Amino acid sequence: MTVKRMDNVGIVVEDIDAAIEFFAELGLELEGRGPIEGDWADGVTGLRGMRVEIAMMRTPDGHSRLEISRFLAPLVAADHRRAPVNALGYLRVMFTVEDIDDTLARLGKRGAELVGQVVQYENTYRLCYIRGPEGILIGLAQELGHGA
Repeated sequence: MTVKRMDNVGIVVEDIDAAIEFFAELGLELEGRGPIEGDWADGVTGLRGMRVEIAMMRTPDGHSRLEISRFLAPLVAADHRRAPVNALGYLRVMFTVEDIDDTLARLGKRGAELVGQVVQYENTYRLCYIRGPEGILIGLAQELGHGA
């Protein structure tokens, strides 16, 4: 059996409202928001007494989702938000955007910081990493087509 699809990528934040606003500015749509708790949630996460607020955001094509979580209990155990690009473990999520310069300008108004610089890979992509809400690493890619 093979994987049918990748359902979502999850990130944990302190300020869920700011994260929702940031990713909405990027172009994701808020699909739903609400509390998660109970025996089933404890069971799947392995955290007893877990209480979390989640927001599910969908990409414009409808194929991918970003799950933003704010843990109310238990307390956050570790903080990897400022980990460098070569840190072990899950690192970043990457989005393809229409216009990387416009996206950087809009997200800069919401606190995004360019990590290095915008670079071009052959005649295929313009790429960069930014630090988004709470320092989370996000990749941006602009596909270069004919006439780009």
